[in-house]
Amino acid sequence: MKHIKYLIFAVTGFVFTSCDTDEFLNPLPDTAIVVENFYQTDADVLAGIIGIYDAIQGVNENTDSSYERSNRGVQVEYLLTEHRTDNTRGKTSEGSKADFHRYLIDATNAQSEDYYQSMYQIIFRANDIMNYIDAANESNRVKYVAEAKFLRAYAYFNLVRLFGDVPLVTSVVGPTESGALFTRIAKEQIYEQIVSDLEDAKDALDNTYKSRASKAAAQGLLAKVYLTQGVNYGVAAQLCADIKNSGFALQDDFSDVFYNELNDEIIFAIQYEFGNANESQAFSAEFTSFNRQGREDGLNLVEDNLIADFAVYGGNRTAASYASFGVGTNITNEVIKFLPDGTDLNAVPEPTYGPSAQQAGNDWIILRYSDVLLMHAEAILAGGAQTNSSAAIDSYMEVRVRAGFDAVTDRPSILTKEALLVERRVELAFENQRFFDLVRFGIANDVIGNYATSQGFNDYDARQLLLPIPSREINLSGTPPLLGQNPGY
Repeated sequence: MKHIKYLIFAVTGFVFTSCDTDEFLNPLPDTAIVVENFYQTDADVLAGIIGIYDAIQGVNENTDSSYERSNRGVQVEYLLTEHRTDNTRGKTSEGSKADFHRYLIDATNAQSEDYYQSMYQIIFRANDIMNYIDAANESNRVKYVAEAKFLRAYAYFNLVRLFGDVPLVTSVVGPTESGALFTRIAKEQIYEQIVSDLEDAKDALDNTYKSRASKAAAQGLLAKVYLTQGVNYGVAAQLCADIKNSGFALQDDFSDVFYNELNDEIIFAIQYEFGNANESQAFSAEFTSFNRQGREDGLNLVEDNLIADFAVYGGNRTAASYASFGVGTNITNEVIKFLPDGTDLNAVPEPTYGPSAQQAGNDWIILRYSDVLLMHAEAILAGGAQTNSSAAIDSYMEVRVRAGFDAVTDRPSILTKEALLVERRVELAFENQRFFDLVRFGIANDVIGNYATSQGFNDYDARQLLLPIPSREINLSGTPPLLGQNPGY
């Protein structure tokens, strides 16, 4: 799975550079014959499946800096998530990337538009595969379709949480039907499709893969969907319990979660390859700052209030999550969960980051077992303020004990919503979960609003809990535009 960029864009037609409306949300090949001729065998369909993961992986910004030619996939996700919370910020106040932590995002923001387009690349590659599934061996068709549905659900879950109502397209649509590609559908209907896709995926998949869709990944994502909706808490708890009985386990050493890739804790991760321009990622270099790497860095520095939470609740995770460099008032706090190969944090006079930090190979973890354990506790909490459920506290404490806390003396008799949220914060810091957690727990506006005020970011208001629909896509939808904008943008 390291080598997933061999399904060429020109073959599948997933290019977002045309001004024709039929090529935005449903980018088509130059001729239908191209795709029909491509999907002739089971191997061709499998190549198309792998190509969906390529859209998640994205293109390293150091390989191709153009946001017109290349989408970044999950490589820019931290900007849309971590930077819009009280977890991290950028070092500079200049440029479109800094607009996220300053709450100045507008409809022309390049990274927001890029992420939107990347998610739709996933969706339409998935739709395309299902359109030609008959080319696959009959014995593989059900699993291939389930895999495509899981990936489509994953993309729509990201879109609906970040952008709200979005176009819902579940099949290949021709040029004469382009109106459907620009009609925003209510988020409730989007969630219905996400649930349907994940139900199909969990029933058809097994746990063969960690770098591809699996039964456990579908169960975990479905549980998170239900928690986000605030429904079916009992079902969500059972889904998490099923994963608990599926052979996954926490790593003894927290650092091994990130540097012993595809370990027993990983449920679903996107892989990258160190030193390979076409298979590497840029975010590991972007998280560096004290000893700067490349043209884009200093982009995910740790905020003081998160450091304060680490001091109280982090345990042994703290030293494996961030590091402080410098002296006196010149301190830089850097994320160290995704250090490039060859990094030496103890080098003198400053840390070094290996021979090719801009072409890092660190996997991006989308779902891991500790997240599921904390979701299990959250599902039992069922939207309430606290619980004395031993099952919920057991799951919560399993994560805490790995962090070095005592199983007896540190075990609470009552698990509160606040304790669970702060545990998720220090356990999953820098993994793009904080924004979604704050929204799901119903306190995003208060927490983010207070943080923005403390930092002097006076442009924040509650409307910014949703990102703007990219103006380029609105313009493509016609005159007057069919694709509407979120309020306040």
